[in-house]
Amino acid sequence: MVLRHSPYTIELKRRFTLSSGSRTTTPAVIVELEQDGIVGYGEGAMPPYLGESLQSAEAFFAKVDMSKYRDPSRRDEILDDIDRIAPGNNAAKAAIDIALHDWVGKAMGQPWHRILGIDPGKTPLTSFTIGMDTPEAIRQVVADADGFQILKVKLGSENDQEIITTVRECTDKPLRVDVNQGWKDARQALSLCEWLADRNVELVEQPLPAQRGEEMAWLRSHSPIPIIADESVLRLEDVKRCAGVFDGINVKLMKSTGMREAYSMIMLARSLGLKIMLGCMTETSCAISAAAQLSPLVDWADLDGAALIKNDPFVGATIVDGRIVMPKGNGIGVTRISS
Repeated sequence: MVLRHSPYTIELKRRFTLSSGSRTTTPAVIVELEQDGIVGYGEGAMPPYLGESLQSAEAFFAKVDMSKYRDPSRRDEILDDIDRIAPGNNAAKAAIDIALHDWVGKAMGQPWHRILGIDPGKTPLTSFTIGMDTPEAIRQVVADADGFQILKVKLGSENDQEIITTVRECTDKPLRVDVNQGWKDARQALSLCEWLADRNVELVEQPLPAQRGEEMAWLRSHSPIPIIADESVLRLEDVKRCAGVFDGINVKLMKSTGMREAYSMIMLARSLGLKIMLGCMTETSCAISAAAQLSPLVDWADLDGAALIKNDPFVGATIVDGRIVMPKGNGIGVTRISS
């Protein structure tokens, strides 16, 4: 099996701001795995807060020797081996994982939702993300998101109430809020959760810093709306620690090292009584389509990453009336449209 990888700069349609900073691009790497005339595609998207970069991905891939694997269908053996190469590098590992899944699905002549026995007719609605911005810009984004039934609003600044009030002046759609660890005081966070509950906000993601577990558990026990882990849960080993601290978890392929571990996280979370969101970074349709294969298994989806960008090099999963539509092809279901 031959591994090829190339850097790719994802260009956003508009500046994207959250509590940790702003950006107009996201560095990514596109991976191809080829054997027997079949090419599997994968993607690693690396927003700055993940701690990865094109340089770190390049250094990781330099240590990977895919030529020694003769049978790509032995996914567990291959992915366990790759995971042991170096700690971290989750997005780089996810790129290989997704490409391997794509290759295996194509070799089998089946999409991954069918291989896993998942009903493609049960894909969920996805939210559309609104970053922190001026009232004028927020109104425009709400207007642009007319085709979505649920909005996700980034908070974590001194203007949080103004942002929600602005959105509510434009729409009565259900809202979800993502704070990205931006609130620092648990009692103030509770006051804000109570205020948000009166404004048809369904849930709050990661209101406090990840290391503040006891305060998060206190907030969860008092909050009138569910509290969901994001930065507090990266991989499978983190899921059990979320039980009793959060109401649910946000699983992302770029955090979890890809489809295999994301699936395991979903199964474990369900067994622990945790609700599940399937989320994304700003990603191309490659990674979004991979996540879409798992989406019928979850309670909430936030898979709008490809809808936020203007230079998608793939065709795959789509969103119709706010609902994820599974791609038709085998593997993860994507077609490369540029190189």
